[in-house]
Amino acid sequence: METVRQPVALVTGGSRGIGAATALALADHGYNVAITYRNKAARANEVAAEIMRRGVRALAVGCDITLSEDVDRLFATLREWSGHLNLLVLNAAGGLERDLVAADPNYPMRINRDAQLALLDGALPLMLEGSTVIYVTSHWAHLHGQVDYMPAYAPVASTKHAGEQALRARQQELADHGIRLLVVTGDLIEGTIMAKMMERFAPGLSAERRQENRSGQLPSVTEMGQAIAHAAMDTTLASGYTVVVGGALDTFERG
Repeated sequence: METVRQPVALVTGGSRGIGAATALALADHGYNVAITYRNKAARANEVAAEIMRRGVRALAVGCDITLSEDVDRLFATLREWSGHLNLLVLNAAGGLERDLVAADPNYPMRINRDAQLALLDGALPLMLEGSTVIYVTSHWAHLHGQVDYMPAYAPVASTKHAGEQALRARQQELADHGIRLLVVTGDLIEGTIMAKMMERFAPGLSAERRQENRSGQLPSVTEMGQAIAHAAMDTTLASGYTVVVGGALDTFERG
């Protein structure tokens, strides 16, 4: 077990995409990093190996965050591995998986709101004063109710928005523990599984977002991961602050 001085982060959904990029960015800044994955153990172990090549410790834990027994096991494992947390990155999300939604129409809400709260509850006993919780979301979800988006994305946008609001409702509780909450919202992120799934529903969406983005580009997973890591380390950001990555929020059509 490392000393308390060694910062420790938990990144959910860290086996690929934004989660993996965040884990690596944090490792570059000296964090020991634990990641969760749902069913891609080999890929998660590759990310863990990359983390350790940066000279820090890594842990990959298989965890379906919608299952209470998995969440309990996750934090029991973390308690043995580290004993404390300085950063919780709530990145894992879902809602477009047709098989899971067909089996349980409430799945989007269970993963995007209920599971996020359960993860926070599990992490709180391990989090030190001065720690940070970061909720990762999208511009469409962050602005749910204010902007138009494709109907197929509605289950994700509405439930991720609900998750954000439920976490924000606990800001005072977190503050009482000396913990701040930050939100990092991103435009469509190049190369993510979410971007690929949305492109199937709306061919040409990526090109449209590139045109509407003032830079003419979409942010990469690396840029998103670095933005999350930098937010975690920026002590000037007050609890409740929203970090915007990619297209400015005013480039989204208001509903």
